[in-house]
Amino acid sequence: MIEPTGIDGLFVVWFDTHGDERGFFRQTYQRSELAGALGREPSFAQGNHSRSAAGVVRGFHAEPWDKLVYVARGTAFCAVADIRAESRTFGETATFHLGDPPGERARLFIAEGLGNAFAALSEVDYLYDVSDEWRPDVDKRAVALDDPDLAVDWPVTDPVVSPADAANPTLRERFPDHPRWRQ
Repeated sequence: MIEPTGIDGLFVVWFDTHGDERGFFRQTYQRSELAGALGREPSFAQGNHSRSAAGVVRGFHAEPWDKLVYVARGTAFCAVADIRAESRTFGETATFHLGDPPGERARLFIAEGLGNAFAALSEVDYLYDVSDEWRPDVDKRAVALDDPDLAVDWPVTDPVVSPADAANPTLRERFPDHPRWRQ
């Protein structure tokens, strides 16, 4: 099942888990079902796997490609922010607990341009397929994790953040003339 959220281009991808004494089996997506929800064929060009220690917070990154995110091990608090200036849901956020209990065994489809971030609540294996290959010249179009306009309540007291992520601008700094700030 693919469930839309309140943010344009953000979907939760749910499939049943079938388990027994040997372990479990879970399908994590079906291209045809994803295409039906998106209204277009998804295309993935690269698969990525990162591991983060408990307390690490990464993002908000909004690269110019779609992402299909899955937490294979551990629990992550995931946040998605619409930082597309032209979007009707600009500035809105959605959060999810993904992974091992108490997380959800779901994937997130995150459309190109949406900001994606996560906090590792335990050691986390974070898998994501992307619709284009990474290039060193790509602008992540990143936004500050502690942006007061996004107001994400991160469940980590002393986050470990990269110097690059700590230096990201706020949404207001990135889009100072956006009509949202005049309301």
